[in-house]
Amino acid sequence: MSRARIRLATAVLASALAIGTLPAVAHAAPANSATVSRHHQQAQPIRQIPLQGAVNVRDLGGYRTWTGGQVRQGLVYRSDALSKLTAADITSVSGLGLTKVVDFRIPMEVQYDGADKLPAGLASTARPISDLGLYGTLVGAIASGDPVKQEQMLGGGRAEAYMRDIYRTFVTNPESRAQFAATLREIADGKQDPVLYHCTSGKDRTGWMSYVLLRALAVPQDTAEGDYLASNTFRGAYDAQVRAGLKQSGRMQNPDLLIPLQEVRQDYLDSATAQIEADYGSFYGYLTEGLGLDLRTLAKLQVKMVR
Repeated sequence: MSRARIRLATAVLASALAIGTLPAVAHAAPANSATVSRHHQQAQPIRQIPLQGAVNVRDLGGYRTWTGGQVRQGLVYRSDALSKLTAADITSVSGLGLTKVVDFRIPMEVQYDGADKLPAGLASTARPISDLGLYGTLVGAIASGDPVKQEQMLGGGRAEAYMRDIYRTFVTNPESRAQFAATLREIADGKQDPVLYHCTSGKDRTGWMSYVLLRALAVPQDTAEGDYLASNTFRGAYDAQVRAGLKQSGRMQNPDLLIPLQEVRQDYLDSATAQIEADYGSFYGYLTEGLGLDLRTLAKLQVKMVR
């Protein structure tokens, strides 16, 4: 990308951040209000990559920004774990031309679920983000086979509270912020295209990463939220099968206790964004202060990702 475009984008970003907004691309002509309104009203496409061994794989491109730009396709992908890919899936993934895969799972998740299965010559980069022990808690609750213990651990709103706490730590935990920031810098750098990042279900850590990236690209907040919430659509049937299997096997009498952990919910996301307001005052304060992204990096992200 040209230095002139980056300098121009940086200058516009500096002005935009001062008033709490961020343009889609500094080199694009501003859209009029009618255009912006039209983009809000248009359906925003979600481009799923259909695989047998992973159900929540998507191209993050295609979304419109509030100034009339569009996020480029084929550059950034989000997914659930890639440890159960079939041979046909690996061929499909090979067709994406990935040069980097970032794995947000903690070691315990990799141990239980397995390492990513990837095309030859491609290896995952471990970039673990804390789940506050959720995975271990979940494994322990299921392994106990004790319905009373499971209710005590997950019932009565405890599972929902656990999820809200996890989302807050996306903002408050320095190590988590560093992992998200490193991924955004690599995307902005443009030397490793295309990039895929994932966790186990592709909905929480991956969902937050995608929400932050889309918002940084000036995709409207409601559209970024829609991308986040879409995990329920893509994961619903698979997660229901998991619950049915646990009930049939006798390991859980009430597998519906898992639903708050399996789903994404607006109030989970709101917990993180409220924490941003409390700690940094605005979303862009989180980008610049919390994640330590300077204006040049944000400008490079714009120039690279939005057309």
